[in-house]
Amino acid sequence: MARIHSSIAELVGNTPLVELTNYQKQHGIAAHIIGKLEYLNPSGSVKDRLAVALIEDAKAKGRISEGSTLIDVTSGNTGISFAAIGHAEGLTFIPYLEPGTTQERIDIFAGYGLDIHSFTDIEEVADFEEKGLVIDDLIRGITRIAEEQGFYYAGQTVNEANQEYHYRTTGPEIWEDTDGQVDYFVAAAGTGGTVVGTGRYLREKNPEVKIIGVQAAASSRPDSEDFTGNIIDGTLPVGDVPEEFVPTLIRSNRDNGFAFDEIIDVPAEEAYRTAKATAKTDGLFLGTSAAASLTAAIRIAGRPEAAGRNIVVIYPDNGFKYLSTGLYKPSAEAGATTGGTAE
Repeated sequence: MARIHSSIAELVGNTPLVELTNYQKQHGIAAHIIGKLEYLNPSGSVKDRLAVALIEDAKAKGRISEGSTLIDVTSGNTGISFAAIGHAEGLTFIPYLEPGTTQERIDIFAGYGLDIHSFTDIEEVADFEEKGLVIDDLIRGITRIAEEQGFYYAGQTVNEANQEYHYRTTGPEIWEDTDGQVDYFVAAAGTGGTVVGTGRYLREKNPEVKIIGVQAAASSRPDSEDFTGNIIDGTLPVGDVPEEFVPTLIRSNRDNGFAFDEIIDVPAEEAYRTAKATAKTDGLFLGTSAAASLTAAIRIAGRPEAAGRNIVVIYPDNGFKYLSTGLYKPSAEAGATTGGTAE
């Protein structure tokens, strides 16, 4: 029987797991580092899951229908997913781009024919580079614009449908594909939906699973006085910062079965080195947050207690949208790069 899908929305999810076999052999790693290739979703990132989740949720609640316009803040991947999945579902998407969004992503938005706005058009967070990004201010600002213009604010940072979709899909996929053999789950966070929903599911299946959060080291955060100019795109801090800087979905699910066992800081420069190394050993071509998460997983794999254990790490996207940055340039050429803080 023919297997022909009627929409790219039907192709989201069921991404494969791939072990970092060659790198492990080369470095004598006894643990099993297993990456989930979320960049094999239709528009190239894990955010396709978010787009499907939030569009399904809004339709079910009667808040949007064919022809509706969605808006949200994005540094790239979420916007690309809303454009792709939204167009397939008969919707329009207007992105508010964070400063430093890579040229590749801006070009993709143009290719989708979107009406592009700047993050700093939102007056509530226009000065975020001086005072830091307060998520509640961002939500208040974008909500105001949606109400004034008659649009629907998709709410990637606050809508619980985000993490619930990962609870229903990403978590079960990992559990089934590993035959329930998951010892560590490693992920960075933009909205927090992936790590929260997947982490909740895995923790319910096995309370001994270690949930590891990954965040940019202080030197890789634009609001830090030690900022080197290199960032881990699409991520926010998940701990050891004032509460208002922690993603909303992490805060809202602390009483819902979610908690980190550990949070690992990764400098962007170290993530860049990991990306270049694993491109050569295993043919991966990872984006910055994927490389940062893999860096954290490699650190865990080097611990004696991790020998023989399965470390599952999320690869949110590939490196194709970062060629204009220092990610894959030789170290001598990798100058300062900037980018968004939430996808």
